[in-house]
Amino acid sequence: MNLYHLLQARHKAGKPVRVALIGAGKFGSMFLSQVPHVGGLEVPVIIDLDPQRAKDACKTVGWDSARIAATTFAEDGLRAIAGSAIDVVVEATGNPAVGIRHARAAIAAGRHIVMVNVEADVLAGALLAQEARKAGVVYSLAYGDQPALTAEIVDWARAKGFRVVAAGKGTKYLPAYHDVTPDEVWQHYGLTRSEAQSAGMNPQMFNSFLDGTKSAIEMAAIANATGLDVPSHGLLFPPCGVDDLPHVMRPREQGGVLEKSGVVEVVSSLERDSRPVFRDLRWGVYAVLEAPNDYAADCFRQYGLKTDLSGRYAAMYKPYHLIGLELNISILSAALRGEPTGQPSGFRGDVASVAKRHLRAGEMLDGEGGYTVWGKLMPAAESLKVGALPIGLAHRVKLKNDVAHGAVVRWSDVEYDTGNDTIKTRKAMETAFAR
Repeated sequence: MNLYHLLQARHKAGKPVRVALIGAGKFGSMFLSQVPHVGGLEVPVIIDLDPQRAKDACKTVGWDSARIAATTFAEDGLRAIAGSAIDVVVEATGNPAVGIRHARAAIAAGRHIVMVNVEADVLAGALLAQEARKAGVVYSLAYGDQPALTAEIVDWARAKGFRVVAAGKGTKYLPAYHDVTPDEVWQHYGLTRSEAQSAGMNPQMFNSFLDGTKSAIEMAAIANATGLDVPSHGLLFPPCGVDDLPHVMRPREQGGVLEKSGVVEVVSSLERDSRPVFRDLRWGVYAVLEAPNDYAADCFRQYGLKTDLSGRYAAMYKPYHLIGLELNISILSAALRGEPTGQPSGFRGDVASVAKRHLRAGEMLDGEGGYTVWGKLMPAAESLKVGALPIGLAHRVKLKNDVAHGAVVRWSDVEYDTGNDTIKTRKAMETAFAR
């Protein structure tokens, strides 16, 4: 609660918090829109594959010509990280291999790293966070994105002595979405292809939200940051509105849908027949709590919390997340407090590649949100046991075996380079953190 006060003190002392942003897409642009309105925060360096696009983004979000002229726009993130006087690096590219390289460069240079790139976090975040701690810098999930917001509610609940029964987010989901390709995605968002193109919307990125991959990635990040378990057979995506969270998101023996207490799960904003869920949580996050005693359960009722019929299960939720508009919380927490807003501490959840159709040997996988595979959440131990290919490594790799529709793609099914730095980092993370 003191971030603004701490920032004001830095501002008055003439020591602004200086940030290097890598990736000026939608998330980065939302963050940049806030910068001119926050005294004591500066972004002297913006790295993007297209520096002109980054400049145009700054103009679009309201930066004046003087601020743009004072900013360095570059393509080479590694050089900018090493050569700039900055406090925090924000990695917002969405490319897991690139994200891992940038994170390690930031850590080596003594910079805090805020990882918007949750794909990189799920692929190797536990190892990166460990390296950051050893170097005396902060590795953090990005506030405004759903994993960090969920981790905050979980921490809030545990610090008060409540048992967390379930935690996660809402999304739009139907089982058929797992097989949707970028060619079909816009009809599910109520858009035409031309409308989406004119708005600059990337069909593969938006398809990753729809086909369940992004949900799996975000739940793996939450499990790895909070210690909550992953459902044994993947996410259930039960239809559930905010009023029903305490009823639905409790263990089966108590009348709910969960296999046990203490798991991550995503709730759908659609009933299975496509009707909208009443008071859905499509844009928000939640945690279901269990009262530790009768007195606390009585307090739930006395203070108006929605509970199940027993009165012992209640829900706390946040109905919206504002993505990059909220990113400053992570940046300032790292720079001014030396604390992350969520950080992986282990390897509990993994995201496996699953075939969207029958795949033939010789085909090239196209990764998250593409035409060939979607990402399924799995317990990390099970993923390692079956040799599942992580979704973050399922891009531009060739199949050497046929894979049936709905089957997990395994390492043994693809050709890969054991000397690849990203693969070596992933394997090192597995060795260090596998349970």
